[in-house]
Amino acid sequence: MLSDEYGARMLARLLWGLSYQARPGTVVLIDREFLLPTPFDADPADPIVLVPGWCTRLDDGAAAALRTRTRTQAGTVRWQTFGLDRTLAPNALETWWTEHRHRRVRGEITRRGGTLVLTPRTPDDCRVWAVDAARLDPSGFGSDHVYLDEWNSGHDGEIQIFRAFRSMVGIARRARSQVLAREEFPSNPDELRSAIWDEAENVRGGALRNLTPRPE
Repeated sequence: MLSDEYGARMLARLLWGLSYQARPGTVVLIDREFLLPTPFDADPADPIVLVPGWCTRLDDGAAAALRTRTRTQAGTVRWQTFGLDRTLAPNALETWWTEHRHRRVRGEITRRGGTLVLTPRTPDDCRVWAVDAARLDPSGFGSDHVYLDEWNSGHDGEIQIFRAFRSMVGIARRARSQVLAREEFPSNPDELRSAIWDEAENVRGGALRNLTPRPE
């Protein structure tokens, strides 16, 4: 998952609230209309589904139904996340990590038909992921990341945020648009992605030239 600090905090609040408010059959769907494309090549972001594994089972049939669902009537859900702010307070956070530092998180991160599914196994696992997301800070090095699962010949789930995320998305969108506007462009997805990366370098270079003061 790629986002900025605001997006990571929003995900943290969704996970924290889910850990307390989930009931059998509950899922949280973050659909494409609420997601920005990727900041490298402007690929459309996959929908994200949060599934409380301790009370809800999302099988392939249910996942397919989510993808083909019709829009339901708008409503309001009161989402309680007060405890997250208290946990993130410096003294409280130190105590939290002392208790959870070596605890094994047993959640699963899978892809089902173009949907990213996060399934924490327990409410406590859900809150660990929430704190992991909320603690990300790109201010020092421009980006930050956290793995949501343990190493097993690689990681299945990662949250990565960038300080300049929205600017990166804007450049990627412009580059993708310019590549697709050509009379001929690659049909192979990997070649198309590479062409967009190259064009993004040109877009960034043009932006820098426009920002450079000209001698009088």
